[in-house]
Amino acid sequence: MRDYGDELEADLLEYFNIDLLDLWRGELTLRRLHVLISSLLPRQGSGALAAAVDESAMWSHEAHILARVSDALEASNYLFIRANSASDSRLDPPEPMWRPGIAQVEPEKPAMASGADLAAWFGEMNAL
Repeated sequence: MRDYGDELEADLLEYFNIDLLDLWRGELTLRRLHVLISSLLPRQGSGALAAAVDESAMWSHEAHILARVSDALEASNYLFIRANSASDSRLDPPEPMWRPGIAQVEPEKPAMASGADLAAWFGEMNAL
């Protein structure tokens, strides 16, 4: 309640039509408040409390599945176009759809070997 009081109050009013102030008025027990909070947290895709506790809970399971389907469809289209187009065409691979609670991963730039490293490697290969 200390960390997410506003979200908890909003969800209690929205889903149960219960004012959090009823706790201090004596109309709501701590046990009942615990039961209500416990039922709010598993509701993915709805509720300010669940989204505040876990950002990925902003989307429902169905929305996450649809995002995976969308990514797979885009990858399939990309592979089809690459396989059936001229070799000189440049087409960037599709980027996955943004999902809440999952940090974007920056692709690493490939490291290039120096001329000295290449000369040493070829020297080792010739010595075999």
